[in-house]
Amino acid sequence: MISTLLVANRGEIACRIFRTCANLGISTVALHSDADEGALHTCVADTAVRLPGAAPAETYLRGDLIVKAALAAGADAVHPGYGFLSENADFARAVLDAGLVWIGPPPEAIEAMASKTRAKELMGVAPLDAGHLTAADLPVLVKAAAGGGGRGMRVVRRLEDLASALEAARAEAASAFGDGEVFVEPYIERGRHVEVQILADTHGTVWTLGTRDCSLQRRHQKVIEEAPAPGLPAALTEKLYAMAVRAARAVSYEGAGTVEFLVADGRAHFLEMNTRLQVEHPVTEAVFGLDLVAEQIRIAEGHALPLDPPTARGHAVEARLYAEDPAHGFAPQTGTLHRLAVPGVRLDAGYGDGDTVGVHYDPMLAKAVAHAPTRAEAVRALAGALDRAAVHGPVTNRDLLVRSLRHPEFTAARMDTGFYDRHLATLTEPAPDPHAPLAAALADAASRTRSGSRFGGWRNVPSAPQVKRYEMAGEETEASYRHTRTGPTADGVRVVRAEPTRVILEVDGVERKFDIARHGDRVYVNTTPLTALPRFPDPRPAHAPGSLLAPMPGTVVRIAENLTEGTEVQSGQPLIWLEAMKMQHLITAPTDGTLTALRAAVGQQLEMGALLAVVENNRP
Repeated sequence: MISTLLVANRGEIACRIFRTCANLGISTVALHSDADEGALHTCVADTAVRLPGAAPAETYLRGDLIVKAALAAGADAVHPGYGFLSENADFARAVLDAGLVWIGPPPEAIEAMASKTRAKELMGVAPLDAGHLTAADLPVLVKAAAGGGGRGMRVVRRLEDLASALEAARAEAASAFGDGEVFVEPYIERGRHVEVQILADTHGTVWTLGTRDCSLQRRHQKVIEEAPAPGLPAALTEKLYAMAVRAARAVSYEGAGTVEFLVADGRAHFLEMNTRLQVEHPVTEAVFGLDLVAEQIRIAEGHALPLDPPTARGHAVEARLYAEDPAHGFAPQTGTLHRLAVPGVRLDAGYGDGDTVGVHYDPMLAKAVAHAPTRAEAVRALAGALDRAAVHGPVTNRDLLVRSLRHPEFTAARMDTGFYDRHLATLTEPAPDPHAPLAAALADAASRTRSGSRFGGWRNVPSAPQVKRYEMAGEETEASYRHTRTGPTADGVRVVRAEPTRVILEVDGVERKFDIARHGDRVYVNTTPLTALPRFPDPRPAHAPGSLLAPMPGTVVRIAENLTEGTEVQSGQPLIWLEAMKMQHLITAPTDGTLTALRAAVGQQLEMGALLAVVENNRP
């Protein structure tokens, strides 16, 4: 029996595994980098071991240090979570060679399936030869052979872009997984991403635990997942199950795993087998009433599965909440997460109130999961919970998630992997509450009212209205009100109540409630964020015209060859590559012109908004 378990991971998945261990009476050990010293997963574990450094290659990708940490902490088992070394056969062997229990499949199974190229060969699917591609093969997808999560993936639609896509994908894969191998496969534009959860014991029993649909993706990384996959014909579903079992038995699989497919035109195309727990496993748990982590542990202890899996009930939907800006290329965001609360649904979170979202790791904050008797009810419950959620801190994809869940294509289950290619522009259009600035201004005035004063800023002599300036959805706006004997008033509305954290306004005969939270100059009115602006703004421009600013904190990993001050550049020309949260981001020339300043240098660590370069427009 396992008594102490080390999780060779961080964030949300580590916290989720620790929760199951607590229920089973298993002691827990966390790992943490210097950047994660105060992270949530470190705090909730019984003990923790520091791995000096901050980058993944120095810490969570160092299998030798992780095994030493497990032995030093007295652990007798290691769970890899997902990502990092979860599909690394050498790490699994090192754990077993140290006399520890490995919570996962045999190293040989990992070796056979963790490399997507070898997995395709095993399933009789050959990748394309990158050296002999023609225009007829396009579009294609460059894909990392190890790992997942959208890292090391690039869609190529022009042959001249292939070389740079291969280079970028290799660099990204090496950074995320310690393995820069990539391959090329056909890219299917309008397919559905469907997967089958499997669970296999050491006695020959293999369960298929339903299907999941993971078609809503950005940058080839899943955003919204659900179980079961809606609308699949029974015959196709049975074929998916048969292929999943075939894959598991081909490698003598043990533990939890996922076999992934692209479904298009009624056909299933094998993608890969993930020899680990998936991020989206909670939807399967909800539908089947299982704890997959507990089952993983039981299997590792040698217990046999019952002959048949439990019966599926209802429908479950999961949404991944990221610190990123969907309206600006899903750029990762950093900063203090002041508040995170999503009412009424399961929330698997890797951050707590007051935690800092840094630059080193994936920007996922949490996963919200709703389960209900029907798909429509589950979708409605999750959309409503996210719509009411308090997410105060870095910009997130919360609004995108709500709008996606309520989009007619999704509610009708007509989505595919091209959903965001078609709809992102409309889904990210700003839609701030027009009464939010007034509510914020009235709450601010109430907080400044002298204790015991009923009249606040009222004066006996008529005066100009009070004016407060805010930035909202990228635009500057003003809110004005007056103080009277009976309290504050504003044009067009009736102020029912104005308190520091709650304002009630009557608009067109309907009372609307606004909850207000303040964190420095950042104000949250219900779910609308605003930034309080100074009363007297600086009239000087912050940067010269043509300035290229870092869209997120990160590290400069590459600068275009022969790029120096005075170089003539063309609009769209690649100039600088940044890496943030294990993803590479390309900075291009905004216009035809001359590079008049180059401030970036390879290896330089930058804050968001830092000046990278200046391109002066040559046009008169």
